[in-house]
Amino acid sequence: MSEKKIHTEATNQKEVQQKEVEEKTVDNKKKNVADDKHKKKPQRKTHKDKKEEQIKELEKKLDEISDKHLRLQAEFDNFRRRTLKEKSELIKSAGEAVIVSLLPVVDDFDRALESMKDIDEDDTVKKGILLIFNKLQEFLKQNNVTEIDALNKDFDCELHEAITKIPASSEELKGKNVDVIQKGYKLSDKVIRFAKVVIGE
Repeated sequence: MSEKKIHTEATNQKEVQQKEVEEKTVDNKKKNVADDKHKKKPQRKTHKDKKEEQIKELEKKLDEISDKHLRLQAEFDNFRRRTLKEKSELIKSAGEAVIVSLLPVVDDFDRALESMKDIDEDDTVKKGILLIFNKLQEFLKQNNVTEIDALNKDFDCELHEAITKIPASSEELKGKNVDVIQKGYKLSDKVIRFAKVVIGE
């Protein structure tokens, strides 16, 4: 083979390789352009998008404000209930103090009537004492004050206060209140004064 022929073949080969490289480059460029077309371009926010964002933000703020409002409403309701409860307890305790201070007066009337049981019913002093005593009893009744029934009942430490023990006159009276030294009273369901009792043993 002549040198010329070899040189021509080499040149042809180079040209073929160069064409292949150029074709690949062109293909790559086309591919890149196609890829770029498929890629999402960053869109500019339109006026509509901005409005939608504002609406979402406002809705979020509205939800937060509504939530705060509901919490405040619940807190206020709790505060109001607590205040009403405290007020009613204050009224009850104030009323309780007045009633407790009246109980010794009731005891005095009881003793007075006990000492006057042999006196004639037409006696004006006895009538006057009975009248006042009945009014006092009515006042206690209107204010839900009841006497604790203690005589001949089983001793109950939640209602009775034991002063002493004495021998019971019968087996049935053992462990029972055989005598009441001072009457006990309840205001509604609350004991405001324990009944002072003597227990049989």
